[in-house]
Amino acid sequence: MRQTLLSRGYLRLLLLSAVLGVPVALACFFFVALQHELQHWVWTSLPEAFGYSRPPWWWPLPALLLAGLVLAPIVTRMPGRGGHLPVNGLGGPPLGPGALPGVVLAALLTLPLGVVLGPEAPLMALGSGLALLALRLRKGPDNARASAVVATTGSTAAISTILGGPIVAAVLVVEAAGVGGAQLVALLLPCLTASATGALVFTGFGHWTGLSIGALTLPTSALPRPGPDAGDFLWGLPLAALIAVVIALARRLGRRAAAFNGSAAGSPVAWRVVACALAVGVCVAAYALVTGRSPAEAALSGQATLAQLAGSPHAWPVAALFALVLFKGLAWGISLGSLRGGPIFPSVLLGASVGLACAGLPGLGVTPGLALGIAAAVTAVTGLPLTSSVLAVLLLGRAAHDQVPLIVLSAVVSVVVTQALGRTAGGGSGAPRP
Repeated sequence: MRQTLLSRGYLRLLLLSAVLGVPVALACFFFVALQHELQHWVWTSLPEAFGYSRPPWWWPLPALLLAGLVLAPIVTRMPGRGGHLPVNGLGGPPLGPGALPGVVLAALLTLPLGVVLGPEAPLMALGSGLALLALRLRKGPDNARASAVVATTGSTAAISTILGGPIVAAVLVVEAAGVGGAQLVALLLPCLTASATGALVFTGFGHWTGLSIGALTLPTSALPRPGPDAGDFLWGLPLAALIAVVIALARRLGRRAAAFNGSAAGSPVAWRVVACALAVGVCVAAYALVTGRSPAEAALSGQATLAQLAGSPHAWPVAALFALVLFKGLAWGISLGSLRGGPIFPSVLLGASVGLACAGLPGLGVTPGLALGIAAAVTAVTGLPLTSSVLAVLLLGRAAHDQVPLIVLSAVVSVVVTQALGRTAGGGSGAPRP
């Protein structure tokens, strides 16, 4: 290890990684900023220009139709087909620089129009493509191993810009690309389970007895942080299993959509891509019609709606939350198998919505509901329980301090249920590889 870390080649790789982080972060910053500006224009400024205080229920229909018309030539004619199919996970092999124009165009021109996917997969493709481009411009012999490391470095720098910093990105890389692959996950699950139950004993006895245990803590401002109790686990773990089932059903719909439009065979048909995009618009419009709420809540990646849920959880009727899960889940499933983007962000909203809708059950509460919902949903999508637990903790901040055992056990339940559903369906692993 010491020889490797101090070798000239490795030190050059570290220097190159540090240098690459700057342009990749800048490119991702302007990419995300431009996407948000376009999204605001489509869903706020343009409706106001037509005299609407919010988008009318039919707004998603022309918007998603336009998204399909724009995306169809990209996925059928341009190199790289606009990026990886999101139903297969965060991505596959790194895309070369030649595929970058298609990836950028597909994301910037369709995600702001209401496609129910996130920006994480395009960002990872952008980061790896820019890193490989820099490696090509650098004189020297081709090295497949160095190219793989540099591409991973670029995608990690990109994904860290929207996943709360380098910690989540680093954990994701370690867990997804760890030695042993599936063996690593098999080792992690019992370790996570034992750690969670051990933390529960310490945290629970600390609350129940009032005795100090001298743990490493930092002073935090007052936030709703209910201590763990039996109700959290009585309702929380079955809810984690339910969320895993919901995510699995949406992904199964995504595979059907991929087969319908030809993406599963590698040759998407243009008119079928347009038809799938329009079907997404119908689902989003149906949500607005049924609930009388803005269609923007069911469209897009779900970041803004998630912030509304966390900021004003009691302002959402339970019926609206279940409608959101139903119609956004359908729209997300179709998007997974036909459009381009990342699968994680909408899943976070779906899991949080299920958890919040059931937060009124005796002994559960809002904070545990949100915490377990996020962890279970992300685990079901990525198959990475440790990454999902870290992401849930970082998203909820101080409010998640006492919910860590529930978060970790929910992630464990989710990955087990997902694998069981995958085996039952005859599809092998129930979670895609990132």
